Amino acid sequence: MTADPKPESLTPATGSAVLRFDDNSLLPLLYGDYDQNLARVEQAVGVKLSSRGNRVAIAGSESAVAIAREALNALYRRLQQGMTVDAAEVDAAVRLAGARAAERAGGIDRGAGDALTIRTPRRHITPRSAGQRRYMLALAESPLVFGLGPAGTGKTYLAVATAVAMLISGRVDRIILSRPAVEAGERLGFLPGDLREKIDPYLAPLYDAIYDMMPGDQVANRLTSGEIEVAPLAFMRGRTLSHAYVILDEAQNATRVQMKMFLTRLGEGSRMAVTGDPTQVDLPTGAISGLADAVRTLEGIGEMRFVRFTDADVVRHSMVTRIVQAYEEDDRRAAARPRE
Repeated sequence: MTADPKPESLTPATGSAVLRFDDNSLLPLLYGDYDQNLARVEQAVGVKLSSRGNRVAIAGSESAVAIAREALNALYRRLQQGMTVDAAEVDAAVRLAGARAAERAGGIDRGAGDALTIRTPRRHITPRSAGQRRYMLALAESPLVFGLGPAGTGKTYLAVATAVAMLISGRVDRIILSRPAVEAGERLGFLPGDLREKIDPYLAPLYDAIYDMMPGDQVANRLTSGEIEVAPLAFMRGRTLSHAYVILDEAQNATRVQMKMFLTRLGEGSRMAVTGDPTQVDLPTGAISGLADAVRTLEGIGEMRFVRFTDADVVRHSMVTRIVQAYEEDDRRAAARPRE
């Protein structure tokens, strides 16, 4: 593996830099077909990139050049480590470089952080936003983590990835995935079939995430053996969950009583991740969300971590970010209207 690329020259006054990359075999992957990755960086950051052989010249404002340089260096290091680079990874590198630039402007320098990786049998997962980086660190360090924020920020996905990595490494003996069985604004009526068939529709997002981390045959075997368990929140009552990684998804739809019951299941050698969007409560009108109540009651207690995501951390289609922003703005306008 070669050393990280270094700017051959940098003139802050003119906002220009030249990067030289040592491994020519990685350049097609770094640049993308017809230089589409470079074009994506240009559009996102507002710089001009010119590639010639193993060199990339960057021109633009001083701050934009710094962001583009850091993003390209991060993508190159990713390729050196044997990982892939696609459009989503380009966007993630730019997003993280921009967030680090803003932190440095405020006197904070957390470093590049490219070594932060969750390794599962099917995926090597790195943070795609500053919020995801904070969340991944919290999941690695704390026995109880709350991930709060809008859809598309990776709250559940990263929690499941961490759980799988810890199961494979032997740090926990099993994974327990749970959700409240609450319909999102619609009535599903009577569901036919056995208990598993009745509850599976509520738990589909958790299955999706687990199958994305492990081969299907391994998931099936571990489900059969009990090493992976997927169950509604109501089934947690009366249990003590030891040496397990326990995830409660869509926690905003848990009641206060359910939340207290769930959190007190934490046993020896176990970890918990609680994820939810406090703005998307589907409980009956007037019911108090157990997630909001837990944040109010527990924040500040040692060892617990609360990570808040914003629309800047949305890593789905760019349209999702705009949708989240539009709804948040509409909520702010509604809150500002005088009540009659």
